[in-house]
Order: sequence, then structure tokens, then C-alpha cells
Amino acid sequence: MVDYFIHGKIAVYPTDTIYGVGCATTKKKAIKKILKLKKRDKNKGLIILVDSIVMAKKYCLIDNERAEILKKVWSGRRPTTVILKSKKILPRELQGKTGDLAVRLPKSKFLTKIIRMVDIPLVSTSLNLSGEQPLGDVKNIDKIFNAKLIDLVIDAGTIRNNKPSKIVDLRDVKNIKVIRK
Repeated sequence: MVDYFIHGKIAVYPTDTIYGVGCATTKKKAIKKILKLKKRDKNKGLIILVDSIVMAKKYCLIDNERAEILKKVWSGRRPTTVILKSKKILPRELQGKTGDLAVRLPKSKFLTKIIRMVDIPLVSTSLNLSGEQPLGDVKNIDKIFNAKLIDLVIDAGTIRNNKPSKIVDLRDVKNIKVIRK
């Protein structure tokens, strides 16, 4: 799986929430393929997965106050994505119209190990057509998506949770907003 990401390929895989589809965050061509695959509005941006707060700091503006909030948010039970101001290092397609980044530290040891091995964040968006319910399994993936756009599918059976991450906007620490519960 690591080689797929390093070489700009797209993979479908289980995450700590639902099935995701992703690629390396530095592979602009692959990011555009994911947007096409999902029929997603390029103004919405995509979630990136990091392996630590240290990695998040490379790509986002994170001061000490935000770092403390991230420690609490990411150590909680619920997988949580946070919106942070971007350092504008990663491709614009990830940032959507706001120019900021949605970032999550996954609770899955499998994913954090992959991210650590690739050594850059991964794009991770729910396995669905934009606006539709995420898929709980990959059995009928070829009936929904253009299979030619997907290079690797990791089938972990049915994911029962099938609930996306909570989303919290941390751009203004004086006015923290929950975007998705």
C-alpha cells in the first residue's frame, strides 16, 4: 500500500470511521482523480490524515494553544477532523475555497503506520459519490465508481460504524465551532 501512495496511485481502504479513498497529498494528479471519482465539487476541499501533531505543524499554522486543544481533541474517543489555517504547502485542491485544511489524526494504528512509512499526510475522503451515503463495504464498488480510477482496494469486510468523523473548526480558538457532530 505504501508503494501505491508513493507512486501517486489511488487506494480504497478501511479507516477508523468508514471506508476511505485516498492518495498521497503531494500527488496533484491523483487528487484530481479522486475529485473526478467522487464527482466532488473542487471548492469543498478534502481531509488529510497525519501521523502526529508534529506532522500537522508542517502543513498548518498551529500555535501552542491550538496544539493543546489538538492533544485533547485527538485523544478523545471520537475520531475528529479539525479545520486549521494552511501554510499553503500542499496542493490547492486539498484546501477548497477557504484555503484551509481539514486534518485528522486517525485512531487506526494501521493508518498511522502507513502515513509514517509514506512520510507525508494522506488524502482521505469517504468512499461515496459526493452527497451520497458512504459505503459500508466494497462489494459493489465497481457498480458505483469508475473502477479504472482506483488502483488498489483493501477489503476489510463490512464496517458497521459507518459514521464519518466529527468536524471542528479551530481556525479561531476564541470561537471554536462544531461543523459536523
